[in-house]
Amino acid sequence: MTGIGPNLPVHLRAALAAGRQGEVPFRHWSLADVLPPETCGAIRALPFNIPDMGGIAGRRESINAQRSFFGVEQRRQFPVCDALAHALQAPATIALLQRLCGTVLAGASLRIEYCQDTDGFWLEPHTDIGAKLFTMLIYLSDGPAAETLGTDLLDTTGNLVARSPGTFDSGLIFIPAEDTWHGFAPRRIEGVRRTLIVNYVRPEWRARHELCFPDMPVVAA
Repeated sequence: MTGIGPNLPVHLRAALAAGRQGEVPFRHWSLADVLPPETCGAIRALPFNIPDMGGIAGRRESINAQRSFFGVEQRRQFPVCDALAHALQAPATIALLQRLCGTVLAGASLRIEYCQDTDGFWLEPHTDIGAKLFTMLIYLSDGPAAETLGTDLLDTTGNLVARSPGTFDSGLIFIPAEDTWHGFAPRRIEGVRRTLIVNYVRPEWRARHELCFPDMPVVAA
């Protein structure tokens, strides 16, 4: 796959297997070198519009009509969307994630969102509990301040405990639970903060256009 990297599934699974587990303020896994350089470049080159927040921030739901997903149509149009979706849908990837995180994902559906945030964006603290069974963030911002643009990890009282580095091609995984409070406190964003949000969601997920394979739940090898 020209411009994507033929070793995408192998590269991704190696990065996942090497994830470093942390326990504070909740169990999570830190990743490095998540995607091949060709894949990162192809994602950053996607012609997706950068949302206009219009002074609205705090929740991504505020700009639902402007959000970008690797859905069926995007997979058809852009090879990198299709390649990454297949790598994350692969039974070998699902089996690895289940072992790594001690969870069950089989029967869930894959959802990939590509976020492009600009200055003024922030996210209020939330947990991702509900229909989301798994959350992975892959940071694709570059520039000298990229490492400051990671996710804030909070305790149950809302205090900042740690900040995931936003270093280019690094990542963060957690299994949504009542204690997985996270957000993005207001701070300066120079240029565009680029993030992939990967979720495996329960069958009752209503926004089917957001799913990579809406009629094909994942299975484990």
